[in-house]
Amino acid sequence: MKNILRGIAIILLIVACDANRVYEDYKFIGEEGWHKDSAARFQVPVDSSGSSHNVYINIRNKGNYPNSNIWLFLEIVSPQGKVLTDTVEYILAEKSGKWRGSGIGDLFDNQFLYRKNVHFDEPGEYRFAIRQGMRAQQLKGIHDIGLRVEKQN
Repeated sequence: MKNILRGIAIILLIVACDANRVYEDYKFIGEEGWHKDSAARFQVPVDSSGSSHNVYINIRNKGNYPNSNIWLFLEIVSPQGKVLTDTVEYILAEKSGKWRGSGIGDLFDNQFLYRKNVHFDEPGEYRFAIRQGMRAQQLKGIHDIGLRVEKQN
């Protein structure tokens, strides 16, 4: 009985720790690399709560990623079809060559704040498309690209 209660407590703790998450998903980038014309697409349902949100870009890179930074092109389409485009740069490695983020083996996990205090104007599905903006036609070393939307405290 104690083990069952312990298990339930652990599950509740895990769920409670991420109570602000509205959406989070990753798209796997194949071994062949991330083609410059290929977009990681995310469909984010937003209710009409009027809450403030933080939007994060999650990047998992391998140790063989050839650059210390990455440029990304973002396109966000509202439920009514309004389009926002943006270009961002994130630093994945220190000048010394040490990878940022947490790492397990040869895989490094980074979460970058894209926008803070975002108010989605209308309820419905927001579509996010993220493309790599580097010079390489086929960008090697990126394992996953992700998107997280959470309610702001």
